[in-house]
Formats: sequence, C-alpha cells, structure tokens
Amino acid sequence: MSVDDVRYMARALELARRGLYTTHPNPRVGCVIVRDGKVIGEGFHARAGEPHAEIHALRMAGAQARGATVYVTLEPCCHYGRTGPCSHALIEAGVARVVMAMRDPNPKVAGGGEAMLRAAGIEVLSGMLEDEARALNQGFIQRMTQGRPFVRLKWGASLDGRTALAHGASQWITGPEARRDVQFQRARSSAVLSSAETVIRDQARLNVRLSADELGMEGAVRQPVRVILDRTLRLTLDQPLFKEEGEVWIYSASEDRDRCQAVARGGVRLLSAPLTGAEADAALNLAWILEDLARREINEVWVEAGARLGGALLAAGLVDELILYLAPTLLGHSAQPLAVLPELARLDQARRWHWQDVRRVGGDLRLILHPSV
Repeated sequence: MSVDDVRYMARALELARRGLYTTHPNPRVGCVIVRDGKVIGEGFHARAGEPHAEIHALRMAGAQARGATVYVTLEPCCHYGRTGPCSHALIEAGVARVVMAMRDPNPKVAGGGEAMLRAAGIEVLSGMLEDEARALNQGFIQRMTQGRPFVRLKWGASLDGRTALAHGASQWITGPEARRDVQFQRARSSAVLSSAETVIRDQARLNVRLSADELGMEGAVRQPVRVILDRTLRLTLDQPLFKEEGEVWIYSASEDRDRCQAVARGGVRLLSAPLTGAEADAALNLAWILEDLARREINEVWVEAGARLGGALLAAGLVDELILYLAPTLLGHSAQPLAVLPELARLDQARRWHWQDVRRVGGDLRLILHPSV
C-alpha cells in the first residue's frame, strides 16, 4: 500500500459519491484506472440497469487498460444481474492489479469476484479506505447482511426538546437552511417513512423539492418511495401526498374491503402488515415492515414522524442514526415532546448514543448520533 494507492482510492470514493442520489437500489461505486502513474480511466455507477463504475472506466481507458491498476470502491461483481459481471470485463481487459475498498456483502458476490480475479492471475488488494466505503453504502450493506434497511430518524426541535405546540402547530420551528438540508437527506434515501397521523396533521408531501442542478446531479430527480403506516386506513386520496410524483406505499391492517379497494384504485400500493402487542394497544409490527422493505430492495429509510412512531422505533432498537435539527428557541413544558417512550425505573436503563457530527445549519444546529453498542 502506497501514498498513491490511497490517493487514487480517495478519488474513486469521490466519484462514487456522484451516485448518492441515483443508484437505488444498487450501491454507490466509483472506479479509477491508473497506468504508469497516470489516470487513464474513471467512472461511477449512476443508475440500476446502467453500466457499473468499472465498465465506464474501462471504456475510457480502452486498450491502455492492459497491465494497469484498477481502484474500485466495492468488489467487482461476478454474476449476471441487470448488467454483466465486471470481473469478466476486467480480466478480458488484461488489467494487472485490482485494489478494492471492501468486499461486496451481496451473497451473489461475497468474495466471488475477488476469487475470479485471483484465479486469472490478477493481483488483488482489499481493505483500502474501507471505513469510508462502508459509510457510503450503509443501507446496502445492512440490507445484505441483516435483512433490513438503514434507518435514519429525523426531528426538528426546540432547545427544550419540543417538536410542536400543544395544539400541534410545528411549522416552522427550524429555519429555511435546515429544511433545505432535509431535502438532500430525502433525496439520498430509498424511502421516506411517516405515519398517517403526521401526513394528516401537517398535510405532508414528503417528496424531494430540489432540482437536479441543486442536487449537483445529471438527469431526472429520483423521488424516494413515500411509505405511510396507516393501521386503520384513515388516509383519503385528497391529501397533498397523493398529488405529487412518485410512488406511495401504505402499510395497513385494515380489513375494510371498500376502503382498501378505494385506495388501491388511486394508484397506491397497499400492503398488509401484521399487528403486534396487546389487542387494545395493537400496533403495526415495525420490525416486520422494515424487513419487508428490505425484501423490496429499500436500502435507506428516512423517517419523518411524530413522537409516537419515532418513539416506537427507538424503543424497538430500530433506529441506526438519529438526526436532530435543534432551533435556538424554547416552547415550554406544555408543548409536544420528541418521543413517547416507555417509562424508566432507573437512569442506567436509558439507552446511550454517541456523537457522530455536530454543525451549524443556518441558525440551527444539526446533531447526528449513533446508538452506542
């Protein structure tokens, strides 16, 4: 491993980030090809069904790829999916060395691409800037290894941890810069998850309202799937949510056939979900829903919801990242809290979180936390 190896892999990661808003459900991957100390090919994966990063880089390098070193942020694939295997393409191009940031967690690859390259006499090095590569694809990795998406829970709150006034008014606690930042978070997500209660109360649309230029990308903006939890199917199709471009999936336990048919006729994907808990307090099974989303190739879930759904996800240990936009204001003890959580008998029962990032966004603070292991 050399300083140049690190530099070229850092460039490959930079390229991979160009697919941040577009690659769903595929991972974000970048590739750089170097020969005699000169970059001869670069590429990144943009969209599912389109060429992978290695193919773009090989096309740019052409015949010069023979004997070159390839830097790629994820193990080259070795199976036929929407596209052909990149390992075959690298072997046919005659590259001499492949440096990859991490092995592919997809069971269809999982070391197979590396083995294929080695069998062809190509030198392979793995683990270069692996932490950075993993951070770029947390959702894909978790879906492949744990069978559920990576869940980010977002709240906007006052200094005293309140998210709305007692009567429900919450627009706007945070400033325009924080709300703009949320748009970027929505855009990178496979799905935005909320509750019927929040959609009705806020007349929420939950879509990405930034242009491709604002996102720094080419092509049409991909709208994340809007996933709404509506146990009794209270939502009506006149909500603003249903007037926006993009898919809406509703998880419900309703057995009202007329209501179900009415919603389905509106172009909504209605999904039946099991209940959990005592009959009087039965709620949709959140763990099952997240597993079902993973089965439907959802990598990253961005949660915008109230105290009940957010609290339920936290209590069940289903939140992988907490993002809190904190406004410099006080709303008082009668305002609505961040989360409805089970009462604790002792302080040592409280789950601990650790700081991942703290920064100013306009006049607010953005706090990013991960659960302590």
